[in-house]
Amino acid sequence: MEIILALAIGVLAGSGIWLILRPRTFQVIMGLSLLSYAVNLFIFSMGRLSIGAAPIIQASKGADPNLYADPVPQALVLTAIVIGFATTALFLVVLLAARGLGGNDHVDGREADL
Repeated sequence: MEIILALAIGVLAGSGIWLILRPRTFQVIMGLSLLSYAVNLFIFSMGRLSIGAAPIIQASKGADPNLYADPVPQALVLTAIVIGFATTALFLVVLLAARGLGGNDHVDGREADL
């Protein structure tokens, strides 16, 4: 399970960085989204991979931290998803405005001369 999660994080991060380096603004926005998904998965995995563990402490089981899932990474990832969605929406609005004013969606505002 850990190897699959590590591969997923690596593929998402690699694809995101590759898209960030592309010359079109839409590809840069998609790259930022993929990179944020990779970071979210990384933060989520830092809370230990435990299947079927309760997220809160129950008095009957005691206070052993190995029996419970850590709720802090889950809360951080949920907050990051909401902020990432709002940021992506803002980037798309700026992309549409820049495309309307400049006539293209190239990162530096003009096509490369060949």
